[in-house]
Amino acid sequence: MSERTTAAFKATRSPRGATAPGPHGFDLPGSIHDFRHDPLRSASAMTQRYGDVVRLHFLFWDSYLVNYPDGVKHVLQENQQNYSKDIYMLRFLKTLVGQGLLTNDGASWLHQRRLMQPAFHRKRLAFLGTLMTDNTVAMLERWQHFVEGDQPLDIADEMTRLALHIVGQALFHIDLSVEADSISQAFTAFRTQFLEYISVPHLPLGVPTPRNRRMQTVYRTLDGVVRDIIKQHRTLPIDTGSDVKDVLSMLLLARDEETEQSMNDQQVRDEVMTLLLAGHETTATTLAWTWYFLSQYPEVERCLHTELERVLGGHLPTVERLPELHYTHMILEEVLRLYPPTFGLGRKAIADDEIGGYVIPAKSMVLLCPYTMHRHPAFWEHPEVFDPERFAPEHEASRPRYAYFPFGGGPRLCIGNAFAFMEMQLVLATVAQRYQLRLVPGYAVEPKLSFTLRPRSELPMMLLERV
Repeated sequence: MSERTTAAFKATRSPRGATAPGPHGFDLPGSIHDFRHDPLRSASAMTQRYGDVVRLHFLFWDSYLVNYPDGVKHVLQENQQNYSKDIYMLRFLKTLVGQGLLTNDGASWLHQRRLMQPAFHRKRLAFLGTLMTDNTVAMLERWQHFVEGDQPLDIADEMTRLALHIVGQALFHIDLSVEADSISQAFTAFRTQFLEYISVPHLPLGVPTPRNRRMQTVYRTLDGVVRDIIKQHRTLPIDTGSDVKDVLSMLLLARDEETEQSMNDQQVRDEVMTLLLAGHETTATTLAWTWYFLSQYPEVERCLHTELERVLGGHLPTVERLPELHYTHMILEEVLRLYPPTFGLGRKAIADDEIGGYVIPAKSMVLLCPYTMHRHPAFWEHPEVFDPERFAPEHEASRPRYAYFPFGGGPRLCIGNAFAFMEMQLVLATVAQRYQLRLVPGYAVEPKLSFTLRPRSELPMMLLERV
């Protein structure tokens, strides 16, 4: 970021105690309509028009869209005790995942985080590398049929199935191959309804409307899968004296160091549901976008292949070699910049606060939007261009920490971020050594916001074998 840009950026900060700008009067209804129907475009337009803190009024409550690094840091880290997750948009999610880490808050969240943290230590994750590459190789063997038949593959669907297989075996020691289709279909139905629910008020899910009955069917399907996973796992022998490897075993055995309490059955169920959803959805979505961007930027793909040949020499990637795959990692970081799976993070202010000099009243909602922050022109030159070199060490050092936050930040930094990056690097390196993927000609691709930021429909791609 240049000195001139920095100075201009700082000048946008407001005097203390001011009211944040935003649409009002005749502009308000149209702005709210736009935000509900196209949040990505609308959030970008509002920050461009009104600045880095934008006030919106949704029905009975005020919301503030915060779009500068110090503001994000204030909410997620410096004053995070003042911002809870008790927000409307999470109520729909809670009906599925209950009080898992994604939705829980306060002392209960801290208790569960302490119980689960050891399961995601980097040393415990290291042994999972072979499992991830083995699943990827098995997928590639199945792809050979499509190569021989010159048929396209829906890469978004393929990445979803692969991620489900990996999360089942890595986290739960369960083979989800048989259930993969039904789980994927159920999550697809859930994603379809998620944005609609948070955008337009609906009757509570307990009211038997046709839509609610469909969603109850989805919940019963996924709840049955999760409870069956736990039931199957309880039949497996667990040597409590050994280094327990899978996460579900650790959840069942875990004891809080301070309270000596373990998780009850409902807590285990909620955490397994959360891990099943978050553990495959964000990874699959990011990998799908990765193949799309590589098909559109051949020079980036050539740099990737050069690194893979130099570091791996035709061998499968291993966890030990991942630190050498710098460019591979940078590609994934750039994908997460442009299309972060989580479009926005919501928090509710517990007490009055100030952000960027603007008053944030108690009980108002604060929205943090990685999609718009990752395109802020003060921190990202030519922000719409796909350029992994942005994440070279010298460029990263010049940016504020919270100009980039695809996994959140502060105490609630995603517990599975190291797991996700390890999986994505291994899958990318394994597939790219064998195939190039090309988008079917004439097929238009655009993002769609649901639970995550996914391609709007299928992502059909042809496979080209590398020689």
